[in-house]
Amino acid sequence: MNENYKLCELKGAWIATVYGIDWPKTQNDIDAQKREFIEILDKLQSLKFDSVFVQIRPASDAFYKSKINPWSKYITGTQGKNPGYDPLEFFIKETHKRNMKFHAWLNPYRITTQGINLDDLSNYHPAKLNPSWVLSYNNSLFYDPKNLEVINYIATTIFEIISNYNIDGIHFDDYFYPYNYPLPQGEDRDGVLANSRREAVNNMIRLVNKVIKSTKPCVLFGISPFGVWKNKSSDIKGSETNNLESYYSLYADTLSWIKEGIVDYIAPQIYWTIKDKNSPYEVLVKWWSDVVKCTNVKLYIGQNISNIDIVNQIDKQININRKYKEVKGSIFFGMKNILDNTENIKEKLFNDIYL
Repeated sequence: MNENYKLCELKGAWIATVYGIDWPKTQNDIDAQKREFIEILDKLQSLKFDSVFVQIRPASDAFYKSKINPWSKYITGTQGKNPGYDPLEFFIKETHKRNMKFHAWLNPYRITTQGINLDDLSNYHPAKLNPSWVLSYNNSLFYDPKNLEVINYIATTIFEIISNYNIDGIHFDDYFYPYNYPLPQGEDRDGVLANSRREAVNNMIRLVNKVIKSTKPCVLFGISPFGVWKNKSSDIKGSETNNLESYYSLYADTLSWIKEGIVDYIAPQIYWTIKDKNSPYEVLVKWWSDVVKCTNVKLYIGQNISNIDIVNQIDKQININRKYKEVKGSIFFGMKNILDNTENIKEKLFNDIYL
């Protein structure tokens, strides 16, 4: 691997806002919230990071001015309450000031986290106004991916964001249908109903891609799926793994998105160690590299530095990535571990990886 590759590889970090995981730690204090975000950016810049993936719509709510989604409760403690400034506008300004890229991270289907019902939502929340859009599962609420109005609502949300803000990318994570959302008794996981669920997700992604490319084609569209599409025991095209399969458990047909070119990049969450018995790290890096080969879809690897075992071998994992020319960089989760310097991760990143 030459040094030019090191200079060009993406170095990104996910910044989670659901539950205030990474930001904000303080509610109803504009100055404190701004200081928190600046601290995050300054730390990442010092470690040679060039991109942030900030969760701006974690639960059908908004960290930005919206006519569609209510203000997030994670800013003020009350959903729908105006925080007195525009966090997204501030995020973008400070990120670009440091010559870093800003990707807006959204959860397309999640309405609530566990234990919150429709009555708890703002009166102007889309789910409350449109209860026919809602699926309930495992004590949480989700939008029904097969509902055509839901697909249009998600696409309209994306249009609003890219029309009003100078972002560099739109980013979805691994939540599509709820994990292990069941089929009715007698239905097969490769049957008509299961395939229609996957196709509904595909249709949403196709429409979002179309909206982005027809409105502001310079904005990238990427997805970070669960690290295993299918195991080889289920499909000869699958990976030599023994794990949950996103194709069946989340109705996420990642290979179709890549084949159709309806995403600009894919960032699988390969959240396992090098010698993991069910999902060995390099097995999956090679598998995803082969999948994107000869396509226009870029490959980044999602790295889980909240796992101490992974932190202790992160230099080896990055060196594995660099063996495969299809891998164009990494996105790290989570930001908290970088700030807390879990297992000296800052020194590992700065001294051993991103010199």
